[in-house]
Amino acid sequence: MKSNQEPARRVKGVRDILPEEAAVWRDVEQTARKVFSLYGFQEIRIPIFEKTEVFVRSIGETSDIVEKEMYTFTDRGGESLTLRPEGTASVVRAYVENRMDNLAGVQKLYYTGPMFRAERPQAGRFRQFHQIGAEVFGTENPAIDAELIVMLMDFFGALEVEGLKVSLNSLGCPQCRPMYREALAGFLKKNMESLCADCQRRVERNPMRALDCKSAGCKSTVSGAPSLENYLCQSCRESLDGVKKPLFDLKIPIVIDPGLVRGLDYYSRTAFEVTSGQLGAQNAVAGGGRYDTLVEQFGGPPTPAIGFALGMERLVSLLKQPGKVTAPDIYLIAIQPEAESRIFELGHRLRAEGYCVDRG
Repeated sequence: MKSNQEPARRVKGVRDILPEEAAVWRDVEQTARKVFSLYGFQEIRIPIFEKTEVFVRSIGETSDIVEKEMYTFTDRGGESLTLRPEGTASVVRAYVENRMDNLAGVQKLYYTGPMFRAERPQAGRFRQFHQIGAEVFGTENPAIDAELIVMLMDFFGALEVEGLKVSLNSLGCPQCRPMYREALAGFLKKNMESLCADCQRRVERNPMRALDCKSAGCKSTVSGAPSLENYLCQSCRESLDGVKKPLFDLKIPIVIDPGLVRGLDYYSRTAFEVTSGQLGAQNAVAGGGRYDTLVEQFGGPPTPAIGFALGMERLVSLLKQPGKVTAPDIYLIAIQPEAESRIFELGHRLRAEGYCVDRG
């Protein structure tokens, strides 16, 4: 008898990952664990939601994520909580709260899992999306920045993903960036009429947001803006050179892009992005950079740090090989009803021996 009820449907902007595709995701995650472990990384599992202030403090009040895209709610105790829109802030909070700065040596952590942003669903963008990320705490050596990029490219290589481009830039530091912000703000004020409403509001508080704006008018305007490259201090220039040299030595194909600006407030110095020509307008597969002041902002000791995150949905769309769906080693069928108990007992015994057993 046919039901008169409408079939249940998923929420707009999320998707189901069915068994065949889930097998691909499992292969990707297992490859990440294998490659990352070769570089000394350990897994950390972070909560899906945090106190809202964790993300406001790190991402920045003027970011699109905080202003428009966070899934924020008030719990029964009246506390404001937010589904995580990215992973770095949660990892830094965990690093500080659990006093991981007291552990010996540099801390290398990675994570996997869903993130949530209430943005308009479109090709390559979902309201629930998934990331793999890695973070390094406790060293400002630019060779670590380069090694993180090499590890990321080793991971893509292990998955046989081709045609990727690595873009690299320096975002300056607290010593040299204020001069650039002042010059950029002056330029933007002279071109206010061509900026979107969001960037007009941000000119005073955070003019660098305009460099990352996707509005056509803003993109056209900032193409003529002063270049951050011309304002870098000597220390930042030396740090950028220290990242480039190991990559050039290993013949990792990189492009120095003075226009590359990461969209979150906490980045400084090294910024990088991995893009694919097969993804259309939303072409970023992975991105990251250095955030040397964020641990201190969370109440921890001054701790240099760097990390990246990659988008699983976009990465999976680039893979050539299908995932490995598990097929049974043995299939049991009871021809007569009285054989049912025998089938049940035999299947249990075979599985205990390590065989994959299914039954009719």
